[in-house]
Amino acid sequence: MAKKGRAKNTRNKKLHTKLLKRKKNKVRDAKISTKERLKDIIKKHQEQSEN
Repeated sequence: MAKKGRAKNTRNKKLHTKLLKRKKNKVRDAKISTKERLKDIIKKHQEQSEN
């Protein structure tokens, strides 16, 4: 017999997907901010070495 009501496991899958997306975005943003910070440090060092 078919199950009545909500489909099986859809709520848990939805929440799990949401959490995984949040985690991936956090890691990606951290990686991007680290790269930008390093670029700024390199620029400052090059400017200091020119002067």
